[in-house]
Amino acid sequence: MDKVLSHLTLNTRQFHELTLRMRVILSQLPLSLTVLLILAGGLLFHRDLFASQAFLIGVGLQAVLLALCVAVPWDRLPHATFLVIPLLDFIPIGFMRYGAGTIITGVGLLTVFPVIWLAASGLFPRAALTAGFLGALGVVWVPVFVTAAEVNSQSLTQSFLLPFIMLAVGVTIRVMTASMMAQQAMLEEKDRALQVLLEESARRERLLDTVVNSVDIGLMALDETGRTVLGNRKLEQLRMLAGGSDGTAEEDLRIYQQDGGTAVPAARRPARRAAEGHVFSDYLLWWGEQPGQRVLSTSSRLMTNQAGTREGSVVTFNDVTELVTALNAKDEFVATVSHELRTPLTAIRGYLELLTSMPDLEPAVASGLEVVSRNSERLHKLVVDLLSTAEGTPEITPVPTDFSGLVGRRLATAQEGNSNPLVRFEDRTEPGLVALCDASGIGQVLDNLLSNAIKYSPGGGRVTVRAAEVDGEVECSVTDEGSGMSPEELKGVFSKFFRTSGARNAAIPGVGLGLAISKAIVERHGGTITCRSVEGAGSTFTFRLPLAHVGQDQQLQAQ
Repeated sequence: MDKVLSHLTLNTRQFHELTLRMRVILSQLPLSLTVLLILAGGLLFHRDLFASQAFLIGVGLQAVLLALCVAVPWDRLPHATFLVIPLLDFIPIGFMRYGAGTIITGVGLLTVFPVIWLAASGLFPRAALTAGFLGALGVVWVPVFVTAAEVNSQSLTQSFLLPFIMLAVGVTIRVMTASMMAQQAMLEEKDRALQVLLEESARRERLLDTVVNSVDIGLMALDETGRTVLGNRKLEQLRMLAGGSDGTAEEDLRIYQQDGGTAVPAARRPARRAAEGHVFSDYLLWWGEQPGQRVLSTSSRLMTNQAGTREGSVVTFNDVTELVTALNAKDEFVATVSHELRTPLTAIRGYLELLTSMPDLEPAVASGLEVVSRNSERLHKLVVDLLSTAEGTPEITPVPTDFSGLVGRRLATAQEGNSNPLVRFEDRTEPGLVALCDASGIGQVLDNLLSNAIKYSPGGGRVTVRAAEVDGEVECSVTDEGSGMSPEELKGVFSKFFRTSGARNAAIPGVGLGLAISKAIVERHGGTITCRSVEGAGSTFTFRLPLAHVGQDQQLQAQ
């Protein structure tokens, strides 16, 4: 019914969206149009129909009811008041049926219109069905009682089927209307929920936009295809610094490596790496030209859905120019101080070597010189570490190296210099390992790891060195049974000047450079270094190096 009435509005608006007056008019209109059709048929084929006064009264009443539908301000009256129209419709239908007699049969079927209207209204369902049945019954029976004809069972049952047909129609319409109203209520509820979600989504989008454009770092979000879906104002400023503008591709930006002049290849640029699914942190790049060049620290993290599938990446761009400048100044200061310390320290070590080689030294003097010599060696190692940190990782020359022999020699040196009798050493190195490495640099790594294992095991225990071929690489690990580290301390173990709280409290010597230098040396070889540690149960440092393959220079380097 709602669809039929919507067609009467030329589908410009849904029926339930109209005003109550317009809905009343449209609900009455089908009956009025049908009466108009009967009138047209009578004019063409049954002119004697207009001789019936009852028929004309019925047509007139129908016209009055249509006029009432138009004239009455239904919106101002109680909502159910409009039901008076379909109830009154039975009266003109009764007159028309009685007046048409046998000239036009079936006029009584017009009762279907008010019956449908009452049932489809959704108001007072039982009363509406009863009113429809009684109205149809009145159309059939009232003429029988008001005429002079004899009232008998035959006259009463002659058209008795019509009220029951109308009742069946009313029940059917009521069931369909109830179902449609339930569906409409469900749709309206979903529409309200959707509106709430849309408003919440819009609010979150506004909040995200405000937050993203308020932070002082550049932000970029990429979808799974690598297309940029979000970027903030800070990022646009940084792109302009690198010679970019709206629509400038990343490969066209002026982005340089550490020297500030060598362009970063397209494949190594942050957005390209993030689009390929890479995850990275603190990737330093130099943006723009001098003198306005800036250093940016870039990081990338993956976005995943609930199933763990990658949906894209988020890239951050943080301006760390002042921090890098400060670090460079610090490194220059450390290098200058270390160089100044090296010259007098060299003289001290030379004279100590001369003095300790003199014969017939008194025991007290010899003991004192040994203490001075030992501490001068510690100071010399500290100066070397500081210089290595300030000057960067020295150049390395990887060649096929007898790694098993190198481990054995560095372990023997550590045993000779060990001042803690409670520490025991165990070598579990597989024989015949050949690594592609710089023996001097990897020797320094082994010295640092063994020195730390001894220092951080004041209570003694076993220091175990293992080396074997694993997954086509040489893997070496140094394990101690010392104090270990907490999970928080483990995060910064390879940082410069990092020292655990236990080491500081126990006054264990060192400045925290050995592991940072070791990490740099291993990574220059194309290898990796990791640490596993349990607080109070010791630590294991593991590094991997490339394996020397057949066909490479087989002259082994030894040191």
